[in-house]
Amino acid sequence: MAANLRNTNLSGANLSGANLTKANLTRTNLTRANLTGAVLSGADLTETNLTQANLTNANLGDANLSLANIRGAIIRQIKLDDGLNDSVALNNVP
Repeated sequence: MAANLRNTNLSGANLSGANLTKANLTRTNLTRANLTGAVLSGADLTETNLTQANLTNANLGDANLSLANIRGAIIRQIKLDDGLNDSVALNNVP
């Protein structure tokens, strides 16, 4: 069963390496959270606040990022696929 963390305040949380596959993170506050290497495949991140979060090497394959705030987030070498293709590397968002 996937985690239901909808509307949760996880600001500054250390979630590095966490398995949040298919988690409901809708409207969750992940400001400045450490999500390095986290698995967010299929997670619902609709309207989630990821301001200044560290998503280095995170797996976001099939994740829903509709209306998510990623301002200032570190999004280096994130994986946007399902693991069957090469990873997509993005630069930081200003």
